[in-house]
Formats: sequence, structure tokens, C-alpha cells
Amino acid sequence: MSIDIERFLAILGKEVKNYQVPVVDLIAVQTKDPFKILVATILSARTKDEVTAKSSERLFEKAGTVEKLAKLDETTLQKIIYPVGFYKNKARYLAALPGKMAADFDSKVPSSMEDLLSLPGVGRKTANLVLAQAFGIPAICVDTHVHRIMNIWGYVDTKTPEQTEMALRKKLPQHYWITVNSLLVAFGQGTCRPVGPHCERCVLASGCPQIGVTPRKRKSKKKAKDVQRLISWNVNGLRAVFKKGFIDIVKDMDPDVLGLQEIKAMEEQLPESLQKLKGYHSYFYSAERKGYSGVATYSRHKPENVIRGIGDPRFDDEGRVLTLEFPSYYFLNCYFPNSKHDLSRLGFKHDFNVLLQKFAEDLAMKKSVIICGDFNVAHKEIDLANPRQNRKNAGFTPEECAWMDSFTDAGWIDSFRMKNKEADQYSWWSYRSRARERNIGWRIDYHCVDKNSRKKIVDADIYQHIQGSDHCPVVLDFLG
Repeated sequence: MSIDIERFLAILGKEVKNYQVPVVDLIAVQTKDPFKILVATILSARTKDEVTAKSSERLFEKAGTVEKLAKLDETTLQKIIYPVGFYKNKARYLAALPGKMAADFDSKVPSSMEDLLSLPGVGRKTANLVLAQAFGIPAICVDTHVHRIMNIWGYVDTKTPEQTEMALRKKLPQHYWITVNSLLVAFGQGTCRPVGPHCERCVLASGCPQIGVTPRKRKSKKKAKDVQRLISWNVNGLRAVFKKGFIDIVKDMDPDVLGLQEIKAMEEQLPESLQKLKGYHSYFYSAERKGYSGVATYSRHKPENVIRGIGDPRFDDEGRVLTLEFPSYYFLNCYFPNSKHDLSRLGFKHDFNVLLQKFAEDLAMKKSVIICGDFNVAHKEIDLANPRQNRKNAGFTPEECAWMDSFTDAGWIDSFRMKNKEADQYSWWSYRSRARERNIGWRIDYHCVDKNSRKKIVDADIYQHIQGSDHCPVVLDFLG
């Protein structure tokens, strides 16, 4: 199936007008300054646009010219540009940039590919973007979005961004060279996402070959009257995700019960709209230490009882378990400890696991039990992208996986794996190295159900398309 590239790009030109503008394009429109465009492009590599924008703004306040940049040392630059990806390397590049430009280019940004590639921190993508945005020179900047989408369309058949650039130079009409990156980056961030693309709303859906694409599954909001939609989400800071459209996200997901982990706030620190979420009863269990751990549960129906903690101050002081009792089931919202990079908390985590299991099994003698939350462990090799490299790392140690084995052997049901045996289904991605964009992730968020309630599991899903945290929501439809 061949596509009409002229038609596709014309449609996208209209479609992305209201999308967020890629940050380097925005800086180019605002300043037309080759130096600022170069620096912003160096900062943008493997970094989210919102982070690049803030870091660029801080840097340009102190060093808006190459002469002022020359006055900043590497340590100072690290502090200014943090937390862009690989900030230490980028600070080193920026510290070396003025000297190189002064020695070879009279402190001006060069306007040829060869000269740009001689600058520290500049590769072909950066050079092409500078040529196009700073100088208006026809150049094809191919980032992962351009590479990925052109292959989805079948317009090229390539393995790397550089191969895609060379193929497009031969095939793509030159009048699109400068604009194609802006179009496809905006489109790739907004609709044709690497994980869970919005094919159901895409303006190109009827003509797109969708090569290698797995469109996101969209659960119907319609469900049987007696089915409860239970959602768990580690938000990595409730105040932070609030600023990223949390209330609208919840409205769209339409949960009956929503368990949040790692809220990192006391109830009184939250906006009133979070303390009393419209349409829900709100319950919080925060850690005594401010800005750390904590869980929150929102329920459409008022529970019969609320239990905070599991009876051990070691864990309860960290706000890790909040239980809501309903007529036919208990909903345990849990934030399991992280064993830490050096595994210094492995024993602490094991003690929590054992006590939590005992607490849940006692409740299961009375009625159904759902344990939801961030378990901080990938159970099997299928549950993370790189199992061999991570076998001794926190979250995939033999000890942690052995406890999950014993937990499921005792009859606790991993609801997602009961319904879905596919690989590449993850709920957490590192912020580093474009892990989410590349879907290099871990499945560490679960809904586990007691053995006597297996028949009540209607469906389970992972909402990989939902942004706002390094985790995404996980879903259980349960016959409540």
C-alpha cells in the first residue's frame, strides 16, 4: 500500500496547528538567533520539550551569547541545565563550545553540515535542525518520530534515523525538507505516539498502512451495572500530576475506585479540588516524612469502613497501605517499598511483603480482596524489556521474584496476566534514554485478587497512552 506523501503532509499541516510546538521550533520563531537555536537543540536531545524549554530559559538568562557562555564553568552549567537528559555530558559540550567556535568560526555558528559536526555535542540530527531552523537551508532533520512514522507509513523501509534521512533525501520533495520534522514531531507527540497511538482519532487512519503499529486498546466506558472499574496509578507526586491535567484524565478514565500511590503530599498541602474530587469520596494516608511516599483512594461510593496501615509503624509511618471496605470486597491500595539501588532495603521490603500478605489473607476469609498498587517488582522475564541485564537489580532480584512466586503459589491471581499473555506490556519507564518512547519498560503495577474471586475478574488492562507520571494507570473490571 503506497501513500500520497503530498496529501498526508498537507493534512498534517492543518491538523497540528493547534498541537504543542516542538521547543526548538518555538525558540527559532521567537529569536531567529543561530546561537540559541544551536544550544537549545543540544539540550533537547533525549529530553522532554517542557524540560528543554525551562532549562534553555534559565541558561539564556545567564548566557544568551557565546561570549557570556564562555564565562560559565562546567559545574555551573550542570546546575543551570539540570534535569535535561545526560546533563553532565551536555554541560561539558557547552563549556567547550565557545572555545571551539572562537578558534575555528570567529565565535559564530557555522552554516555547513561539515562545520557543525565539528562542534562538541553536535550530531547529524542537531546539525540538520540548526541548518533548517537557523539558516533556512534545506535539510532533513530525522529524529525518532520522523524515522518511526515514515516507516509506519511505508514511505521508507529503514532501520536507523540516519538511513531514513538518506532515503528521504532521495525521495521526499525538497520543499518539505525543512518542515517535515516539525510536523512529525508534533504529530508523534500528540497522536501517533510510540506507545498506544491514538489511531481511533487519527486524521490519516483511513489511508495509513499502520506498518508495525499496535493501536491502543480503548476500553468502553459502558459496563454491566454490577461491574466495578478499579484503577491503580503511581502518580509520582499528586501535586505534580495535577498540573498535567489529572482531573480531566480521571474524568476520561471514569473509575469507580481509583487508588494512587506515591502522592508525596499531606492532605492539607493539596488543592481543594484534589482534597474533594468532584463525584468521589476522598481518602488519604500520607507518610510522616513530607514529600515522600503516601497513598490516596477516590471512591464513587462511600465505603463501609476505612483502614489505614497494616499494624506495623515501620511501614505505617510511610503511608503505604490504605484499605476501603465495600459490601462485597476489600480494596487495598498499596505502595510497596523499593529495595533501593544498593539493595539496602531488600530485607525491609520482604518484611512488608510478608505482613501485607498476612493482612490481606485475613481479610479474604470474610469477602473478596483486591490488592492494587505499585509492587515495585517485575515478576517474570516477560514483565520487563531487558531481564538478563536486570537480574540482580532492584525490582528484579531473585529474592523479590521468589516472593512473588510464593504469593501467586498461595493463590493470589495476577489479573492482568490472567487476561493477557502478550509481551511488551509495561506500566513504568525510566525517565532516561527515551525509555517510554522506545517502550523499554517494566510491569510493576498490579491488581491481584484472592483465589476464591477468580470468576469475578471481568477484564484487565494497562493504559499505556496516559502520560503525567513515569508510571501509567492499570485497570481491573471486577464483578463487585
